[in-house]
Amino acid sequence: MADVLRDLLDGRWAEVRRGSLELLGKLEPAGELGREEYRAWVLEQMRALAAGGHPLIGFPAEHGGRDDVGGSVVAFEVLGFGDLSLMVKAGVQWGLFGGAVQALGTREHHELLPAIMSMDLPGCFAMTESGHGSDVQNLRTTATYDVEAQEFVVHTPDASARKDYIGSAARDGRMAVVFAQLVTGGTSHGVHAVLVPIRDSSGAPMPGVRIEDCGPKAGLNGVDNGRLWFDGVRVPRSALLDRYGSVSADGEYSSPIEGAGRRFFTMLGTLVRGRISVAGGAGSATKKALTIAIRYGSTRRQFTRPDSGDEVVVLDYLAHQRRLLPALATSYALHFAQEELVSALHDVADDRAQRELESRAAGVKAVSTWHATATIQACREACGGAGYLGENLVAGLKADTDVFTTFEGDNTVLLQLVAKGLLTSYRDHVGDLDPWGMARFVADQVVDVVIERTAARAIIDRLVSGSSDALLDRGWQVRQFEDRERHVLEGLARRLRRATPENAFDVFNTAQDHVLHAARAHVDRVVLEAFVAAVDRCPDPEVSALLDTVCDLYALSTIEADRAWFLEHGRLTAARSKSLTQAVNQLCAGLRPHARRLVDVFGVPEGWLAAPIIG
Repeated sequence: MADVLRDLLDGRWAEVRRGSLELLGKLEPAGELGREEYRAWVLEQMRALAAGGHPLIGFPAEHGGRDDVGGSVVAFEVLGFGDLSLMVKAGVQWGLFGGAVQALGTREHHELLPAIMSMDLPGCFAMTESGHGSDVQNLRTTATYDVEAQEFVVHTPDASARKDYIGSAARDGRMAVVFAQLVTGGTSHGVHAVLVPIRDSSGAPMPGVRIEDCGPKAGLNGVDNGRLWFDGVRVPRSALLDRYGSVSADGEYSSPIEGAGRRFFTMLGTLVRGRISVAGGAGSATKKALTIAIRYGSTRRQFTRPDSGDEVVVLDYLAHQRRLLPALATSYALHFAQEELVSALHDVADDRAQRELESRAAGVKAVSTWHATATIQACREACGGAGYLGENLVAGLKADTDVFTTFEGDNTVLLQLVAKGLLTSYRDHVGDLDPWGMARFVADQVVDVVIERTAARAIIDRLVSGSSDALLDRGWQVRQFEDRERHVLEGLARRLRRATPENAFDVFNTAQDHVLHAARAHVDRVVLEAFVAAVDRCPDPEVSALLDTVCDLYALSTIEADRAWFLEHGRLTAARSKSLTQAVNQLCAGLRPHARRLVDVFGVPEGWLAAPIIG
């Protein structure tokens, strides 16, 4: 059973995943180090990864890579089982810095890729500013073209425009991809990326470049985050990463994409791999925490049974199962959603597929990283005081993953992007409804609700009459997710129809809770469908039956978590809501004997599970 389950989890990139696990297994944890020693250790491990071929996977074959974009994300995910500072540093170097050069540059810039892959050219990705985080389109750093010198002048106009939280800037980076407003002839052409050397070969800051260390952080202290200021720094015209916008010698701007807005979102869309990678890395860290907590819970004993006098293993307590097993089920669901997302990234073929990919990546990243934060905290508590000790690893995972909810996109903003995409699709499907159209729409909605409630009532009636599998009806579960998504989105669309040019901001602002709920309902449905598809393609009946139970737990615990909505909208009665809770309890009890197996197949290398509490 374990081999079949492992094969299913390893999926399309099984060979890459296993090769990356083997490489990670050759590295050893850092142990207790001071900050500067830790940063030096991370840099040393980066060179070991480079020597082992880790960065080659996703880069072009013509420059020594393997042209496997999906494989590069899977390899990055695997690093999440190890040291998370190392994972993030690798993401900065080969995902963000190297990825930007590859995606936004042209042939001349691509000549830098071998040095980037080998770590001969350590770099950083300078997008975020102190005053503008998520609002990238309004960054204030400028890159102004000087016609006479044929150079760009990169400048930080004020304190809020400093580049902030930049990984590898404080210590190791020698070159930065700097995002700035491109100005030629007094006209701004929007945000573009420029290559700017920030240190010379001796490690000293380049003229006009000011560098400051961000200092100690809550976690990830092996990553040298820094701040950058540019005081009229000059770089040659060729420093512009010009795939989507170029400047001629005489200062004329041109682009293959019309419109500054469309050009901006096209450029950012090419960098979606970073967002998908963060979701995968968060998933790996969560799996590691669950592995520790469930293995500990399978051996830790607490209190005695009155009938036998034996001490009880804590994972036998329902309360402990409730902490960990629904989270484990969600990790399985997100694993399969991540696999679909990586395949979509690898296979993306046109603009429509790219837009869908960007929206799905935003949603999965938000849900995966919030899940990591909540689950790792639950694992810390499930391990008691031992979970608070650094030697048992969970506290470090908690500190290191906390920032995942806000880097590569603040999760709240990302879910708003998801909702915007849903509303655009809804508008394209429904159109601008006239009064007659709205009347028909409302009538159809009433009919749909009656149908859904009737179907739900029929299934619950079977439960009340003795059919215990009613809530485990997969069709009912999927309908609940679909119905919630549709109903919430339709209600949001009606609210936003009230907007006029004069009150648009206020209308949207007062509906933000509704916006986020619509996006979350959509992502939950996408994740459930990915899990159902994985169960359907499982070749082994025994494994399929186990996964079916895990999928039931994901579906019902998700409905339970939002049962206020299902109760308020008549999808559940109070009595039926209690039946739902009882079903989740029964599923937890049913999965208890399989918990250790379900985490062991994640394949976290034992060398990276050196927590005394699990032996």
